[in-house]
Amino acid sequence: MSTELETVQIGVVSISDRASTGVYEDKGLPALQSWLGRAVRNPIEWVPRLIPDERDGIAATLRELVDEQGCHLVLTTGGTGPSPRDVTPEATLDVADKEMPGFGEQMRQISLRFVPTAILSRQTAVIRKQSLILNLPGQPKSIAETLEGLRDAEGRSIVPGIFAAVPYCIDLIGGPYIETDGVVCAAFRPKSAQRVVQA
Repeated sequence: MSTELETVQIGVVSISDRASTGVYEDKGLPALQSWLGRAVRNPIEWVPRLIPDERDGIAATLRELVDEQGCHLVLTTGGTGPSPRDVTPEATLDVADKEMPGFGEQMRQISLRFVPTAILSRQTAVIRKQSLILNLPGQPKSIAETLEGLRDAEGRSIVPGIFAAVPYCIDLIGGPYIETDGVVCAAFRPKSAQRVVQA
């Protein structure tokens, strides 16, 4: 069956007290949009938000992006460490229908290849209605590494990035069929779930 690529609504949320008040330039939103723009072949409608580290405000933003804006995928960056102001995982769990802990486990596996302090990261993922919400690290380099995974000098995958599993997850919860650029990130689906799509 051949189908056309559907438009995907993607919410991107940068969570930072200082960036949200203009103390310094936010780098999270550009990093998210840059990587996803290269990886996803579908047309994308972006819904960006730049907000402070406030648990209730983060939860309200996630509800708005899913319930009102209709985002199929929401990615957050920032606020996942152990400091008192880092409350992104708590706010994410506040809005969850289901927790998807494998995403956070894999992100930490990737980051541990670079720094031992990766075990301090508390990223998680949840499903709310027909949307997948992912907490990503705060640094642009780490965002790309966790989404894309690690490759050797010849470009072969050493450790899969988390985004390889995202399109099939969104299939399973009733979202649009997302096609990726295999050069950036090859999505994995069982053969029975694969379709022929037209760009």
